[in-house]
Formats: sequence, C-alpha cells, structure tokens
Amino acid sequence: MVSRYGEPAVTRAPGPILMNRFPEPPKDEYPILYLEDTDRELPERINIRTRYAYFKTIARGGKSIIQSCKDLHLARVICYKSLKPEFKDDVVEQKRFLREARVTACLQHPNIVPTYELGRDPRGNYYFTMKLVHGYTLREIFDYRERYDLSQLIDVIIQVAHALEYAHSHGVAHRDVKPENILAGPFGEVLLLDWGLAKVWDPEGKSAPEDQESATTNTTAVDSTITGQGNLQGTATYMSPEQVRGDSDIDHRTDIYTLGVVLHELLSGQILVKGETVDKALEEILESTPEPPSAVSSFEIPKRLEELCMACLDKEPAGRIQTAGELIREIHQAGW
Repeated sequence: MVSRYGEPAVTRAPGPILMNRFPEPPKDEYPILYLEDTDRELPERINIRTRYAYFKTIARGGKSIIQSCKDLHLARVICYKSLKPEFKDDVVEQKRFLREARVTACLQHPNIVPTYELGRDPRGNYYFTMKLVHGYTLREIFDYRERYDLSQLIDVIIQVAHALEYAHSHGVAHRDVKPENILAGPFGEVLLLDWGLAKVWDPEGKSAPEDQESATTNTTAVDSTITGQGNLQGTATYMSPEQVRGDSDIDHRTDIYTLGVVLHELLSGQILVKGETVDKALEEILESTPEPPSAVSSFEIPKRLEELCMACLDKEPAGRIQTAGELIREIHQAGW
C-alpha cells in the first residue's frame, strides 16, 4: 500500500496509533506541581466569586466566549465557556447553552471533552467548565498536511467516528462536524468539540421547537462557513442536504454526511463545497453531485477509502453508510 505522499503507508498495529508526529505544545504548558498547590486548605465557606481567576480569552464562537482560567480549589487551569453579552438574556440561546453543557457532560467518552461544572456567575449568567486540552484543530493540521502520513489523518477520522457512534447510541446528533471542531492532542487523543448544535429528541421523537430548521434565509454573506446563518443550524460548507432542506425528520445520518465531507477534504486537499456565498454553497449541496477526491487531488488516493468517502455523501440519508460504526468497520477492513 502506498501513501498519498508516494511513500509506503504505515502498517496499523492493533489499537489506536499514537499521533506523536503532531506538533506538541510548549513545555511550559505543563507546570510543575508543588505542595503549596496540592495541600492548600479549602475555605470553610465556598464562594463562587473566589473560585475562578486569571481569565484569558482563547476563542470566540458565534454565540459564546471560551476562556482559560485557574480553578483555585483544584489548582488547575480549565476551560470556561459562557454566552456572549448580547446573548446572555436570549431565552432560546440560554436553553441551547444548557443543552450543550448537559449533552457534553452526559456523553462520557474518550473522544469527547469532559465537562466539570455547570453554574451561574455572580451576575446570574450561565457558564460551564471543561477540561482544557492543548492541541491543534484538524483545520490547522490540514494547513500543514504534508507533514503527516495518511494513516495518521485517517486515524483522526476513525476516532471522530467513535465519538459519533457513541453519541448516536445515546440519541444525540452533533450537526456541526467540521475540521474546526476536531482537535488532535499531543498524547494521541482526538476530540470532537462544540456540541452547541446537538439535536436531541423527547420520548415521543419530537425535537425542540427552535431546532426546526428552515431553508428560508436572508443570507448574502460571502463567508460560506458561518454557523447558524439565518434559521439554518450548521456550518454552510459542511451541512448535509437534509439540514439545508430543513427536514423535520433529520437524524444521526446527517453526521455521516458531514464526516464524509471532512474525509473528502482530507483525501482531496480541497474543500468540497466551493460556493463563494452561503446561498451558492447551499445550492451546491442540494443540486451538485460531488466529484470523487481523485478527480481534484494531485495525489494517488486509495480506491477503497475513496469509495467509502463517496458512500457517505449520498444526497439521501437512506443511500449512505448508515452508521458511524459501519464506517469504522469498513475503514479497518480496508487495512487502515
């Protein structure tokens, strides 16, 4: 077997590959622990105002702010997520924020970031805390793809599929799988991030009213990767056709499609949807037949991987690979 770089592909050993060729964070990201940190007594009365300190903004999403901060009670640096000021009083966004925190907390899986606490700050605004993971997003890795063997990148897809398989078994669809939401850490871990658009159902199979997607938008933005544009939930260039159509019966197979889009980009080296505006991107998703990765790539692509990629990209859910577990098995059977 030959890799996309013209070199012999790495033979897979049993179990996950440790991706030790991914860049590692600076050594000062791992501070030494001292007795003054580990043996300090807790206050007799816990005061939330004095628990978290040394805040530093590390990312801004469409609706939220992500910061690192020091948990003074546990003497560790963590991730602190809260709504942006303009959304803190928005009832719908508050509900989605609570859902994201609880979905992430309930999905306890090695490929999903652990959630620590959900609460309100001194002003009464929601926040939740998570493990702070150092690493690089798949988008950043794609920018330097020549450094990595294809087997390393396929292992990322497999681990994301494991996260989706677990989430789907718990009745949760992610709905926003994209390279920016996939993180590769320095110890071989791969994490599927940002469950803010996760879809869950009530016992009768109904979703929340605010999750009823609509294909009617007033989108004129040039940025075709905006999440939550208009009433659409998802990132335009990575949305499934049923997300674009606003199908009421959308299910976990939307994630199979979007993971297929990521796999296509991994194999071809190009973003699948080329639309320069949101409207054009959505039209392309609905009406254009995706070209196989080999049609646009300058590298030789393993035939079976290409077949599996295209099997995820059928316009209709019933025509796709049906589960993340099936995709994992097929990739392994192909020798990866």
